[in-house]
Amino acid sequence: MARVLVTGADGFIGSTLVEALVRSGRDVRAFVQYNSFSSWGWLDRCAPDIAGQFEVFSGDVRDPNGVRTAMAGCDVVLHLAALIAIPYSYHSPDSYVDTNIKGTLNIVQAARDLGVHRVVHTSTSEVYGTARFVPITEEHPLQGQSPYSATKIGADQLALSFYRAFGTPVTVLRPFNTFGPRQSARAVIPTVITQIAAGQRRLKLGSLTPTRDFTYVTDTVAGFIAAADSAHGVGEVINLGTGFEIAIGDLVGLIAEGMGCSVEIETDAERLRPEASEVDRLLACNDKARRLLGWQPELAGRDGLREGLRRTAEWFTDPANLALYKHGIYNV
Repeated sequence: MARVLVTGADGFIGSTLVEALVRSGRDVRAFVQYNSFSSWGWLDRCAPDIAGQFEVFSGDVRDPNGVRTAMAGCDVVLHLAALIAIPYSYHSPDSYVDTNIKGTLNIVQAARDLGVHRVVHTSTSEVYGTARFVPITEEHPLQGQSPYSATKIGADQLALSFYRAFGTPVTVLRPFNTFGPRQSARAVIPTVITQIAAGQRRLKLGSLTPTRDFTYVTDTVAGFIAAADSAHGVGEVINLGTGFEIAIGDLVGLIAEGMGCSVEIETDAERLRPEASEVDRLLACNDKARRLLGWQPELAGRDGLREGLRRTAEWFTDPANLALYKHGIYNV
């Protein structure tokens, strides 16, 4: 790769990806969302060896002119920019259509016009809905159980349509629940860790029975880099997951054990999804990623999850990092 554009570079996964790309010697342009505070999100707190080693473009993926300007001169686009919070999509679905669908259209249209060599588009395991069979392969039916997942299904299909109609070199990566340092407290693992780190022992959570396949952020990032480097993924949808599932209730127990404490759980009705919107089970088949990309997770199984949780808790319990989170409220 000569020059790489990362959209959503100011976010949790995007900022970690930028750091990995810079360390691997890539020429990186980081697309961050424009704001009047001149904030680059998590890139403002990037590792010292990364600071100043990448270009920043402030814009908005909903704006086609800004997207085209950002992509000019780039060979590869790793498209992560999206609205991702499921509860927020219940009351503000229009913004998800504009960002996730129109934003993706702007990316693939510019890629087609500019002759970009590779577009890696970010999907989500939420597009599968509750598993009809496990492990979930890329052939599993798509089920929009929230406005968020519906817009991601639309974005995925739009990106793939540009490959089929125009030959635009698109790969769709479908990460299963990524976790790690910098993740938003709207997600369950940071929610649990920040409450415990703040001294709470009675935790407020939503449903405890759904299962998830949790993937540590450095493994997800390695999947993006593998997809960008491999020609075998063009025109394909590829899962990134560990092949290990755990119920949320059991996950809480692992986190508490690792942090050396006992906790009680209080069900908070505000945190429960509508019944038909809850995704009850997600478990990835990652055979295709192994075959096409040569990718496999470093942290897999119960032991791998335990190590990922240890690294994550270590980061969140640093007072400087914990102070950035509002652990006392429900983060939508």
